[in-house]
Amino acid sequence: MLSLALPLPCSSSSPACLFDSFLPPTSRRRYRFLRFLSPRSAVSPRARLHLVPLCANPLGSASPIREQLSDTDEDEEDDDDDEVAAMEYDDGLLADVDREEEEREGETAQLEAEAGPSAKFEEHKWERVTRLLAEVREFGEEIIDYEELAGIYDFPIDKFQRLAIQAFLRGSSVVVSAPTSSGKTLIAEAAAVATVARGRRLFYTTPLKALSNQKFRDFRRTFGDAYVGLLTGDSAINKEAPILIMTTEILRNMLYKSVGMISSASRLFHVDVIVLDEVHYLSDISRGTVWEEIVIYSPKEVQLICLSATVANPDELAGWIGQIHGKTELVTSTKRPVPLTWHFSLKNSLLPLFDEKGKRMNRKLSLDYLQTSISRGEHFNESKTKKHRMGKVERGYSNVARLSQQTPLSKNDMNYIRRSQVPQIKDTLWHLAERDMLPAIWFIFSRRGCDAAVQYLEDCKLLDECEAGEVELEYRRFKKQYPDAVREVAVKGLLHGIASHHAGCLPLWKSFVEELFQRGLVKVVFATETLAAGINMPARTAIISSLSKKGETGRTFLSPNELFQMAGRAGRRGIDEVGHAVLIQTPYEGAEECYELLSAGLEPLVSQFTASYGMVLNLLAGAKVTRKLHDPDGTKLSHCGRTLEEARKLVEQSFGNYVGSNVMQAAKEELEKIQHEIELLSVEVTEDAIDRKCQEQLSENDYAEISKLQEELRAEKRTRTELRRQMEIKRMAAWRPLLDKFGSGNLPFICLRYKDKEGVQHNIPAVYVGKLSSSSVQKIMNMVKLDSSDFDNLETGSRDVASHEDGKPAYYVALSSDNSWYLFTEKWLKTIYRTGFPNISSLDGDILPREMLRNLLIKEDLQWEKIADSEFGSLWSIGGSLETWSWSLNVPVLSSLSEDDEVANQSEAYRDAVGRYKEQRSRVSQLKKKITNTKGFKEFKKIIDMTKFIKEKMERLNARSNRLSKRIGQIEPTGWKEFLQLVLKLDPL
Repeated sequence: MLSLALPLPCSSSSPACLFDSFLPPTSRRRYRFLRFLSPRSAVSPRARLHLVPLCANPLGSASPIREQLSDTDEDEEDDDDDEVAAMEYDDGLLADVDREEEEREGETAQLEAEAGPSAKFEEHKWERVTRLLAEVREFGEEIIDYEELAGIYDFPIDKFQRLAIQAFLRGSSVVVSAPTSSGKTLIAEAAAVATVARGRRLFYTTPLKALSNQKFRDFRRTFGDAYVGLLTGDSAINKEAPILIMTTEILRNMLYKSVGMISSASRLFHVDVIVLDEVHYLSDISRGTVWEEIVIYSPKEVQLICLSATVANPDELAGWIGQIHGKTELVTSTKRPVPLTWHFSLKNSLLPLFDEKGKRMNRKLSLDYLQTSISRGEHFNESKTKKHRMGKVERGYSNVARLSQQTPLSKNDMNYIRRSQVPQIKDTLWHLAERDMLPAIWFIFSRRGCDAAVQYLEDCKLLDECEAGEVELEYRRFKKQYPDAVREVAVKGLLHGIASHHAGCLPLWKSFVEELFQRGLVKVVFATETLAAGINMPARTAIISSLSKKGETGRTFLSPNELFQMAGRAGRRGIDEVGHAVLIQTPYEGAEECYELLSAGLEPLVSQFTASYGMVLNLLAGAKVTRKLHDPDGTKLSHCGRTLEEARKLVEQSFGNYVGSNVMQAAKEELEKIQHEIELLSVEVTEDAIDRKCQEQLSENDYAEISKLQEELRAEKRTRTELRRQMEIKRMAAWRPLLDKFGSGNLPFICLRYKDKEGVQHNIPAVYVGKLSSSSVQKIMNMVKLDSSDFDNLETGSRDVASHEDGKPAYYVALSSDNSWYLFTEKWLKTIYRTGFPNISSLDGDILPREMLRNLLIKEDLQWEKIADSEFGSLWSIGGSLETWSWSLNVPVLSSLSEDDEVANQSEAYRDAVGRYKEQRSRVSQLKKKITNTKGFKEFKKIIDMTKFIKEKMERLNARSNRLSKRIGQIEPTGWKEFLQLVLKLDPL
């Protein structure tokens, strides 16, 4: 029988000796062969422990629950419990070493000598914890200090970890804000050691049952079965243990029951410490109130350890906890233990998202660059460093690219380019494997999508023969032990190193996947975003499949916090020199959107505190009845509900009210200062202010000359503006008879043009349906939420050209190629084509296509959106329906429409207006040149440059003002009013 007794000291830098001590000779040879095949799989001492078969913990015996939740197989260990339990410690060294261990020590002595003195063997963590607990029992809890707790670990403690542990030992509550995977759990673990050594209890809360199960397993490995319990909606294990792991809602409910308890020993179940893991969930809309309630209801003598990912306002969180709970210290860290690099995956390449300096987006990912490469009819395959010809679809787009070299890309053109660059899963995976970026976690925001990805890749073999054999062996063991937990549909992918991980999998199966992934036997895990919430599955690469996900209210964009949380899983501490985060091109999200999201910065924690029926019932329950209870230790307790006034004091302690009363005041004061500064600066950029500066800094003659020319320039510019307006009116007037002509025959294709708020010009291909009929006017007015005054310019009858010169254009309807309706005036019309849909019914008696489309428009019940505005009418849009989808599919893209098919819009009046406008534009240019040749222009230019600088400063201040206004809008004192409303509803009950 293979002995599982601990080996003699061996070099921590020699993993082979650790494995040799646990494995039979054949297994030892097999492991060394694996290392030879995969030299990059060498890991740090801490990571190697994951690969060592778990031995029984001397702090507690194995229990049936271990069988239910463990990720490892312990069939071979149950005969060795007595041997391990019999081990004794003497000053941290093992005693009673048997002859077999002495021989093993001799075999590894040479390796130790080669490793040097620094490779001195250190005990396993659970051994050091056992020794410290024994010393505290012998010498008293006064010996517990930072040095003793840091001695538990065989690696240096980071600065933020040290500061947090020291703050805890001083008796303070602690708020820790640090990047994902930076080692925040170590702080809670050290606090647990100190708490257990003092004979008290610690509650550890997590937002997910899967995370609670994992922490339960991790803490049992460190402390032993007898010291750790679990309490979730599914499991209740060893509830009286000194360390109790639970989900956050469980603790909130426990606090509900204890919030009205009065006793001589009022401590919450003799708890000294509560750890709130993933406390940034406080901003979660549906669950955030739970974290706030725990902080509010927790007894003040209980220390809180709040572990959060990096957020924008950890100081506000620490200040709030300090105000309502007691002394609280804030510890922050922005340094990742493993640096993170960002990549972007296209169809044929994987490129860095940022430039070499890391400050701007890689220009090779811009739409302009992609457009240029497409126009050449070829793309650059970076991985093979040679050019490949494009397919027919990409070559077909070259016409659009050539057309767009002179004009900005339209929305449809941009979408076409993006769709052509969307990679398949296999494409991205191939680049990852080629660059040695596996193992990876691939985030997909649906369970079905995760499973579909596994099935799509199940024929891809990511494991070598030895790894595949090891996975198969582990799978057989798992199937033999837990036959009902096997996911048959996922087995084929698992055997090839591919797996999924989401709430639809059984906990045992997820634990099995986690264990294989940690051992490097699963190379890619497709997971939902819940895996980013602290579950210990560190990877070399994290892939985010999309910047948006489907929620209860439709598709929503990821916040910067969510994106950084998922990307933070990349980079294994002590194993990888750098972690990789990969974003992927989608049909509607490209590198620009990714860059903007990453550049937006972290979002602050926002209170989601809301009153609920459960809160009302639990806080006020038993207000008229007092019950006598007995604590298990014999302490007499009385439980009574709180009065409304007592409940109010609790409810008004929410994080939102704290921010509202403190931070909001500071934000308002800063906003007032900014607005005051903008007012002062705005005075300096007026024409009067510029004129005054010119008088002061220029000579009298220079000022008179430039002033006269400037006055002439302003007059000429006003004339130019009026001529441009007249030109636009004539252009619109020329379109009117053409639209009337095509409004009764076939349905021609048209092109609409507009600029969005960012100044980007869009060209929209559409089919012209006709003028807005009088019967549709009221329906459209209701749908766009306008009163009759907004439609004063709406013309439903026929008018001559003069009506246009009066500024009263007509409104028309078109259906675009992206299945959107557009309501437009002649202002937004760029081109009419001679080709289009024939206005002929397919069968006798059927409705004509134009009438059919008009009827479909009337059916739409959604609200229209104004996407552009002008003095000549607005441009409105609304999404089409499934019934209009087939029509929109037949609207061609602009690249397939010939310039020969364009209908000329060259009336005599329009040509004359264009000529007059060009002449006036030349006069303006000549006057500007004349001003530059004046004697005092040098000084005048300095004044103009300073004015531009002031305007730029005003833009920055306005941006800051908008951010502050948005922040103030997020801060809304909440709680008590809603609480009272619920009380009134429940009062009859």
